[in-house]
Amino acid sequence: MAFRQLAFSFRISKSAVTIIVIEICKAIWITLKSKHMPTPNTNLFKKTAIEFYEKWDFPNCVGSIDGKHIRMRCPKNSGSMYFNYKQYFSIVLMAIADANYRFLMIDVGAYGKDSDGSVMSNSNFYRRIENGSLKLPNETKLPNSNILTPFVFIADEAFPLRNYLMRPFPRRQSQENEKAYYNHRLSRARMTIECAFGIMSSKFRILLKAIETTEKNADHINQMIALNQGGRANNNASRTAINIRNNFVNFFMENKI
Repeated sequence: MAFRQLAFSFRISKSAVTIIVIEICKAIWITLKSKHMPTPNTNLFKKTAIEFYEKWDFPNCVGSIDGKHIRMRCPKNSGSMYFNYKQYFSIVLMAIADANYRFLMIDVGAYGKDSDGSVMSNSNFYRRIENGSLKLPNETKLPNSNILTPFVFIADEAFPLRNYLMRPFPRRQSQENEKAYYNHRLSRARMTIECAFGIMSSKFRILLKAIETTEKNADHINQMIALNQGGRANNNASRTAINIRNNFVNFFMENKI
């Protein structure tokens, strides 16, 4: 009886719990980010590329990119900004995963209505790649080849083709044997980000239902969760990006598995 009375006397209000949870999420992110999700450098990217080739047979790959819609209750006065194509309200967690399903970099908080390509074009790591502050390793020869090719990220068809970002060929073109095989190899390696999201959702069950909080607080919660797991886009591809993708196509056809 004495224990029950003591427990009752220490009950905390719902609003106080909300504040405590968010402050803890912020503290975890600030304290542990540099240890568990440091900004990747060229050495880490090189290590990631080696693992992608050893595990997934995709050379010069420094990460797999995708976005995940995090379900949330409708924010006040938000109109349709957070209403996504899946017909529910969400914010977007954009992430880059390594070959072992661990997150290398994340960007949280984009509107659910935005496409993956648009979310990426407004993300911090996109800006850092474009302005050169996120250093990728210098281009190197593909295995068993004399062709110099840059290190790249890989993504699905929702993303634009860039010198540093490889995407599949459109379905209307993928009937050709060499393009279909390239798509197969890219899809196989790209599944690391899908698996990373799946592991995260399985471990943190809150992601399987709508988060009952504001969009700002949802950002802090998702940052903490991802840490534990380790403008409109311009989709016009440059000739250089097309040539880089063709280099991968030729490499895969000459090195079938």
